[in-house]
Amino acid sequence: MKILPALLAATTGAALVACSGGTNAAAPGGNTLSLASVDQGSVEDVVKAFEAANPGVKVNFTTSGADQFQQQIRTQLASGTAPDVMSVWPGNGNPGTVTVLAKGGYLRDLSGQPWASKFPQVVSDVARYEGKTYNAIYGINGIGAVYNQEAISKAGLTPPATWTELLAFCRAAKEKGTRAFALGIQDNWVTQVALYPLAATLVYGQDRGFEKKMATGQTSFASSPWAAAFAKYGELEQNGCFQDNPLGTSYEASQKLAATGRTLGIIQGNWVISLLKKQNPGATFTLKPVPATDDPSQTIIPAAAGAGYGVNAKAKNPELAMKFISFVMSPEGMNLFAGKQGGLPSLSDTGYRPDPSLTELSTYITRNRTVPFMDQLWPNPKVQQTMLTGIQEVFSKQSTPDKVLAAMDADYKSGA
Repeated sequence: MKILPALLAATTGAALVACSGGTNAAAPGGNTLSLASVDQGSVEDVVKAFEAANPGVKVNFTTSGADQFQQQIRTQLASGTAPDVMSVWPGNGNPGTVTVLAKGGYLRDLSGQPWASKFPQVVSDVARYEGKTYNAIYGINGIGAVYNQEAISKAGLTPPATWTELLAFCRAAKEKGTRAFALGIQDNWVTQVALYPLAATLVYGQDRGFEKKMATGQTSFASSPWAAAFAKYGELEQNGCFQDNPLGTSYEASQKLAATGRTLGIIQGNWVISLLKKQNPGATFTLKPVPATDDPSQTIIPAAAGAGYGVNAKAKNPELAMKFISFVMSPEGMNLFAGKQGGLPSLSDTGYRPDPSLTELSTYITRNRTVPFMDQLWPNPKVQQTMLTGIQEVFSKQSTPDKVLAAMDADYKSGA
């Protein structure tokens, strides 16, 4: 996911809000590495640790949101101005993914690295293009309802386990003068995040072979339970689950609502937990599933490989770039990321102990009650982009779910 988150997804920071670090000018090569990342709030500690482990090395890095990053990186790669190392998404769901960038010849083959052969299948399948590994994916992420425990307790409510309870939870929160969830869909990648948990249970939980049927033309978005997932997304809005004006709320602003208790939580990836804690260090946040039916045993969580790092095929400092990748994929590097993002390392031998907020996510992964972020195995990035824009248009009453699903089908059928 760009999910995506992301899908899109995705691991990302606030779109259109760029932060930067290591801005001292330096000549290419030598002891200077250039890095572009969407890991706001977490890559900083990794960079510091890498520099500390390599005296004399300087990492000039920038961080930005997923939307901004994806718009810029292809232009930079084509013009020869891209950094040595950059964030790369798994699969094929957006313009910054493994498939898109490796197919264009922009990424260095990382297949020979020792960690590449250790990936679990859920990671290796989306880190490769034509059998070669191009993405150093350091974490596994999940999407759910991240609750502010203090706000929940103050409201006298408990996290819902069924769809009926979820709608009642939203109505009760509104009656108490707050809202259940913050939603910042001014940044279009966020539009998918509340939809994916619904689709996970309604579509993929009912039919684990759904994606294969899509690929062979046996079903479509419009004629499948995707329509029910879209409808239930609308029900969440109609029942007052989100704050007023989600379209006018940025991802960053939505974090503030959830962190400060102005909403009881936020439907997001686990990566948001570290950002919420940064704004409210004394609060406790917990990720739980988003129910889509009245049978809790049917609930499935979207969980998959998160964004990783790729090496520019024309990196100005390839040796240092590979050294950085090796550090990222070391137990120290992966554990730093996992600790800051509230995620799970992609490899099982790091000795990492998950944050208590991820107990249920870990359980769902262990019990195989997860499905990948939907966009990761779609045939081209157009499907996801059409979905993201379409959801915004549905919220603004300029389109309908039926029209969005039909457009997604058309893009899917156009192939790679």
